[in-house]
Amino acid sequence: MMDRRKFLTSAVLGCSAAASPLVTPLTLASAPWEGRLVVIILRGALDGLDAVRPLGDPGYLALREGLLETGAEDHGLDGFFALHPGLAPLVPLWQAGELSVAHATSTPYRDKRSHFDGQAILEAGAWARGGDIPVDGWLNRLLQIAPGVEARTAFSVGRERMHLLAGAGPHATWLPKTELALSAQAQQLLELVYHEDPLFRDAARQAGEIIADVDAAPMMEEEDEAAMGSMMDGMAGGPGLGRFTGEVARFVVEQLGLETRIAAFSLGGWDTHSGQNAALNRGLGQLATTILTLKAGLGPIWGKTAVLVMTEFGRTARVNGNRGTDHGTGGAMLMAGGALKGGQAFGGWPGLDESDLYAGRDLMPTRDIRAYAGHIMRAMFGVSSGDLERVIFPGLDLGEDPGLLL
Repeated sequence: MMDRRKFLTSAVLGCSAAASPLVTPLTLASAPWEGRLVVIILRGALDGLDAVRPLGDPGYLALREGLLETGAEDHGLDGFFALHPGLAPLVPLWQAGELSVAHATSTPYRDKRSHFDGQAILEAGAWARGGDIPVDGWLNRLLQIAPGVEARTAFSVGRERMHLLAGAGPHATWLPKTELALSAQAQQLLELVYHEDPLFRDAARQAGEIIADVDAAPMMEEEDEAAMGSMMDGMAGGPGLGRFTGEVARFVVEQLGLETRIAAFSLGGWDTHSGQNAALNRGLGQLATTILTLKAGLGPIWGKTAVLVMTEFGRTARVNGNRGTDHGTGGAMLMAGGALKGGQAFGGWPGLDESDLYAGRDLMPTRDIRAYAGHIMRAMFGVSSGDLERVIFPGLDLGEDPGLLL
């Protein structure tokens, strides 16, 4: 018989959980390596064309008319790409060789553009044409072939572990302790519906303690953005690095300073169908602060660290009628850390002419995002190309080594 509490919690969460800005899962694992790997999943599909702007492409400004604010050129990287103003604090990392970008990346996933499928494939690291997705994640498969791996004790808020580290390899899950609440209207509706059923009624009250109000998803009119931003800052404990993310970053720093070698967590709220400017300013600012918090907290260990920032797919090349962008294909990946041979933009640029776009609407992928992660693990942990292509990322063509690490 299905556990009715689990059923209730699932029903309340609904499909919006895939892009929720309030659920921040974290997983960690210890291993006998010196290098540290941090993987950050941006749930909701980051607009890579906005985060890392190809201002050198003559077609870019026309596609993004009405979305770009002034001053983007002040955050230039290499004469072709420039960072979104929200990522401006990371420019010194680029200049110090501790930040790189890989543009026009994707998993093998195409066309349906579902958050859940896209995230599952990204974290599983494999996808069969028939639609089968492995039940374990690619970081867990790394742990399964590594000797001497031990799990770390962990804590959680929320319902599920990240797929990225799910599997037989020893690992643990930790989430920041917090209290999330349903809206008053949703809570009253649940209590009304289940008033005569004590089990469901009690479960609804418990669910209200751990589930964020799904009405707070970033799908709003432009005039509501400022109010929403203030509310989110208040829930997160103030502007800048939110309380939830701040706890995650501090916990990662503490554990990586001990025997932990791999950490993975997610940041939500990147599904910017409308009002993209405000949403990305907040989100990218928080991402930049998270990365800088890791750098400051890790001290000399930062020199052994690689941070991979990945998302399930990109967004459309053109702006929609709501001053946002829709689900796309090719996206951008950020890499940070003192272990990097940074200050470089990787990947062939496909162009933004009509004939260059995927399906006439999206940035064309030029390299599998898994290949970048694979080459990082090969250089950092000594994983063989065969294990990467057959075990960790089944079906991957690793391709030429781009030289990501020192």
